[in-house]
Amino acid sequence: MPFNVMIVDDAAMMRLYIASFIKTLPDFKVVAQAANGQEALDKLATTPQVDLILLDIEMPVMDGLEFLRHAKLKTRAKICMLSSVAVSGSPHAAKARELGADGVVAKPSGTVSHDLEEKTGEELARTMRSLCAA
Repeated sequence: MPFNVMIVDDAAMMRLYIASFIKTLPDFKVVAQAANGQEALDKLATTPQVDLILLDIEMPVMDGLEFLRHAKLKTRAKICMLSSVAVSGSPHAAKARELGADGVVAKPSGTVSHDLEEKTGEELARTMRSLCAA
């Protein structure tokens, strides 16, 4: 059975690119998407068994860091920050870890679909598998 993934990102194109990438991974399936943290919290209440949440930081309504404060009380899903501001060693990455993020992967910039496959894809797939195996 594939692991169930929720994608939380305010950019519709980024959600589309991430979902398309996940479709190439036979061990994962996108079961929900949300445009901000509040929408994601609402969907957690109605979406059966989410195993992994891929979470952006900078979003309107409720950002990823605020979502982390609430989500850890509502779900046992692993949470991986996928953000351009949460690069390894950054203050955002440190804060995300402090609030309970299980993993941090830098979101690509530039030509998103190309970068996601070429630069970030392997790291994201490896992190997703590692988190879900734990």
